[in-house]
Amino acid sequence: MKIGIYGGTFDPPHLGHMEAAKAAMDQLSLDRLIIIPDREPPHKGLPTDAASPQQRLEMARLMADGIGPRAEASDLELKREGKSYTADTVEELHEAFPDDELWLLMGTDMFLTVQNWYQPERIFQYAGVAAFSRSHDDTGEMFEEQSQYLSERFHARTTIVNLPQIHEIASRDLRRMLASEWTGGNVDPAQYLWLPVYGYILREGLFGTKADLKHLSDKHLRAISYSMVKAKRLPHIKGTEETAVALAKFWGVDPDKARRAAILHDCTKYWELEPQVAACDKYDIELDELERQSPKLLHSKTGAAMAKYIFGEPDDVYNAIFCHTTGKPGMTTFDKIIYLADYMEPNRDFDGVEEMRRLVWEDLDKAMLLGLEMSVEDLTQRGVPVHRNTQGTLDELRGRSQ
Repeated sequence: MKIGIYGGTFDPPHLGHMEAAKAAMDQLSLDRLIIIPDREPPHKGLPTDAASPQQRLEMARLMADGIGPRAEASDLELKREGKSYTADTVEELHEAFPDDELWLLMGTDMFLTVQNWYQPERIFQYAGVAAFSRSHDDTGEMFEEQSQYLSERFHARTTIVNLPQIHEIASRDLRRMLASEWTGGNVDPAQYLWLPVYGYILREGLFGTKADLKHLSDKHLRAISYSMVKAKRLPHIKGTEETAVALAKFWGVDPDKARRAAILHDCTKYWELEPQVAACDKYDIELDELERQSPKLLHSKTGAAMAKYIFGEPDDVYNAIFCHTTGKPGMTTFDKIIYLADYMEPNRDFDGVEEMRRLVWEDLDKAMLLGLEMSVEDLTQRGVPVHRNTQGTLDELRGRSQ
């Protein structure tokens, strides 16, 4: 197995880091990429406004999730006391993966001075070095001379990773840009950041950001919501937002509220059972026995609580998120729109979805009836109990259709 090692401060990680990592994975045919935030960089001190080690790790994890399933973030250096020497890291990884091929990723400037690092011979003993190249000049005579020198002195394996047109920015400039967004700055820092990382920065108030969680713009609410879920969920949330807004406009309800309900509807989707139940207890949400055992049923309730109590959304947004998984008797038009948008947004693919997509523009109740019948049938076939609200909504709609 070929493993890439991508170290750095990542304060914060940005799109340039992501694009470089993806290029390395592709060109080196890496089976795995380990992103390692350092605890104490040997060559420079951390800035006074630096994020905490745990925050930098969480941002690295969000970036790794956006890169893909072969990428991961590791706390290997954060757990180790003292300066984060690369030699120690590659040796530790070699001990963990003795039969695998390690490649250390670095920028051209670092590559040209790596012989001056702490115990460079240990680095080359355990890993090859892949240098990022941003232009043809990087791969010219200096690279060839350095590669030859490292080979002769350390028996080093070296190669180059040609970068695409990437979003280049220094992390210190990005931190200034993030702070200036709240003091009249005219450059949008989001253009340089993976949106979940940007949302995490806002949620944690890092680098001088001052987001008021109860008065967020749609852009900031979207970023923060995305920071709370896995990357694989983002297409669904985007599709639900687009569908909810279109349906709201068609059926004469507030499209802005529909947008925000859709943005937040899955924000607690990946919480474990214990924090789901704890949040329900905190916000006095009564649970039945079935709900206390199923995170899938609880995320609609905890997501609604987040929307209302953390993000300051009104009651109709709360109610629509609250019932978007099971439904409930007496649903409003707004509730039905969020339920149906979640059910049949463009990324959904199952038997009957096209008929539902046709019905939503003709009769919301008929679309709801179809969706509920399919849900009950699926749950019954899988031996999963049907929630009382789902059955109650289905019975109500069947009564109306007779």
